[in-house]
Amino acid sequence: MRKENLIRPLLMSKMILLFFLSLHLSAQKKSISFDSTRFSVQQATEINPELLRKPWTAKWISFPDNSNTDYGIYLFRKEISIQTKPEKFIIHVSADNRYKLYINGVYVCNGPARSHLFKWNFESIDISPYLHSGKNIISAIVWNFGWHRPLAQISGHTGFIIQGNTKEENAVNSDNSWVVLKNTAYKTISVNINQYYAAGDGEEFDCEKHPWNWMDTDFDVTEWKQAQVVETGKPVGCMGEWGEPSIHLLSPREIPFMEEKEQRFFKIRRSDIINVPAGFLNGKTPITIAANSKVKLLIDQNVLTTAYPVLNFSKGGKSTIKLTYAESLLDSKGNKGNRNDIENKQITGNSDVIICDGENNRIFQTLWWRTFRYIEMEVETKEEPLVLNDFYSIFSAYPLEEKASFHCDNSQIKDIWNVGWRTQRLCANETFFDCPYYEQLQYIGDARIQALVSTYVSGDFRLTKNAIAVLHESQLPIGITQSRFPSSNLPQIIPPFSLVWVTMVYDYWMLNDDSDFVKAMIPGMQETLNWFRNRIDSNGMLGPVEWWDFVDWTYSKGWDNGNPPATHTGNSSILSLQYVYTLEKAAAIFDTYKMYEIAVEYRDLADKIKTAVFEKCYDSNKGLIADSPEKDTFSQHANILAILTNTFSETTDKAKIVSTLLNDKDLAQCTLYFKFYLFEALEKAGQANQFTAVLTPWRKMVDSGLTTFAETPDPTRSDCHAWSASPVYYFLSLVSGIKPNAPGFKSVRIEPNFGDLKNIDATMPHKLGTIRVKLQKDKNNVSGEITLPIHLDGVFIWKGVQRQLKGGINNINFPAGNSKQ
Repeated sequence: MRKENLIRPLLMSKMILLFFLSLHLSAQKKSISFDSTRFSVQQATEINPELLRKPWTAKWISFPDNSNTDYGIYLFRKEISIQTKPEKFIIHVSADNRYKLYINGVYVCNGPARSHLFKWNFESIDISPYLHSGKNIISAIVWNFGWHRPLAQISGHTGFIIQGNTKEENAVNSDNSWVVLKNTAYKTISVNINQYYAAGDGEEFDCEKHPWNWMDTDFDVTEWKQAQVVETGKPVGCMGEWGEPSIHLLSPREIPFMEEKEQRFFKIRRSDIINVPAGFLNGKTPITIAANSKVKLLIDQNVLTTAYPVLNFSKGGKSTIKLTYAESLLDSKGNKGNRNDIENKQITGNSDVIICDGENNRIFQTLWWRTFRYIEMEVETKEEPLVLNDFYSIFSAYPLEEKASFHCDNSQIKDIWNVGWRTQRLCANETFFDCPYYEQLQYIGDARIQALVSTYVSGDFRLTKNAIAVLHESQLPIGITQSRFPSSNLPQIIPPFSLVWVTMVYDYWMLNDDSDFVKAMIPGMQETLNWFRNRIDSNGMLGPVEWWDFVDWTYSKGWDNGNPPATHTGNSSILSLQYVYTLEKAAAIFDTYKMYEIAVEYRDLADKIKTAVFEKCYDSNKGLIADSPEKDTFSQHANILAILTNTFSETTDKAKIVSTLLNDKDLAQCTLYFKFYLFEALEKAGQANQFTAVLTPWRKMVDSGLTTFAETPDPTRSDCHAWSASPVYYFLSLVSGIKPNAPGFKSVRIEPNFGDLKNIDATMPHKLGTIRVKLQKDKNNVSGEITLPIHLDGVFIWKGVQRQLKGGINNINFPAGNSKQ
């Protein structure tokens, strides 16, 4: 999500701690020292319960006399001796900001998963496969990017902690028996982009200053420092003698490790080298850059990706290698145009720089991954030729599996599905991201859409659950959540996003049987809803709503920086109806938990607001809801929400309203984000068959060479924004018609909407198995099969007629005959 260009204040760590206290919280080559990342370790589930309620034996350790939060990269190591290789050796590890853990020079894992100081994640892993009898070296790279860190990266104090699960593993415990070295090979490189950017600086790496082979058993550490103890590790809920917390309150990681796998570049698109060896990108043939020369190579991944670049090089003492990363290239006017075209276009973006030391088989891998389709490699050699041995990357993202599928007789839809799913994958990491290149921040408005897409396609709800919980923990004393979290800056507040958080809880409640978790969210939901109730005007609509009332990146009369008309002056029909939309969903949850009086109260309040909006804002000449009682601006948004909340009278021709919404260009138009709600309104108004016909913006993005869906239509800042991946969700929920028919997805409702399609073959994961909808339409007839997991039942609906579905294969034939189980 694009944001106002703010100067990030230089807050001291104590100020950060005070702020968070206000939150409502209910193998490797012998000559090489970088191991190119390979990932196989799994999160251990065995945690000693004592470690979740008592202080740890292990200590947080740091570099002696080090500043709390300044920039620095630190190398920690300890030698332990083991008589016999153990069958199991579980440890718990964390750091601030981040770490990469190695056992005997072999990469094990990285972390911690991003969160906040009152719920600082630690990883639990079994390192027995990496140990052997005799001497073993436990080592870690730990870094704090200081004020150059990503905005999503919270920090309290630079440090590292490792704790054995039991006494048998306590030999690894972090304390002053560990040694540490400050690695001066690293510096930051500022990112100069004429757009809002908050994802952290680049890295400069000087090979001559790096202690190569520092993880080797026989490496000389006599010049290293004894690690300094900062404080004892403490879990969430464990306080000091006077009730004061630790800087970091430790909590088990609740999401899996990220997927990490090697990937090769697609093609060199432009080069100053006349004959680039064909085998270079396959790692088979090196490139030699002559002494005293400057060359550039433009390398194309063919699709956008999130990955750690890995460069192997030799010789070339004092040479510099600059790697610049971009989603797209720009022409002389700053336009992106077709993303596949490179002619008369240049690259601009964040970059890394390597200064070579003239030795053989040096490997550089960034500490944090990069986002790119294109990489420009700019090399300047000195007195010695430089050999580029190999260049590839390690893909990194949350391990979402594509378990769902959607096939039909329109080939363009397959392209939209593929590009949409790639968008979702790149915007899912340790949290949901609005975008992987510019911000890497978890915004609520984006996260709701991402949660639905990922749950429907992968069946994995862990990242969604984590998002809901973390965003709940961002709730401020005033009663509403922050708009994005984790976030290390002063809080950003978007009140409409707090309403979206409530609807995220509703979605989760419908799709997952997790009653205790949803129940724990209810107090936060009530605080949010009551915050808005306190702003109801005397006329029954919402009055002035402070802060940033972002709804959509719409630029029409009355809209200002995403704020719809009348949000700050009062009586915005859009905000009033979004509140109604949220109240109605919340009331359904309260009914389930037998909070009947509150449910009735919220429904009554919703009805009163709807009545007020219709009385004050309905324009009989246009047949539409205006954005405010002044009736001087009209939008798709207000009328979408009016459809979704049944604000129009029962006799209103909904098909006519939808036709106006889709064809009257004088209305303020939804951008890609809010079309999620447009698609929902189509279904609510009985016009879902128009869905496939209104996917033109997505077809245009595919035709423009985008391999992920953009933040907004061109000109756009971000080429990858998962709030634009909503068609993937609707192919399954609207076109295939698969929806939960009861909370917890304990029953299914299938009501397909073919539109201009003739065939649908869709699958979707369910906790009990796979749902499959394989249907054909011939005029008003539909036939085929619906297969449900054996213990799942539901209903099939076609043109208002219902038939019961049972587990197994259900034969469908409408209206020629009945469905048969």
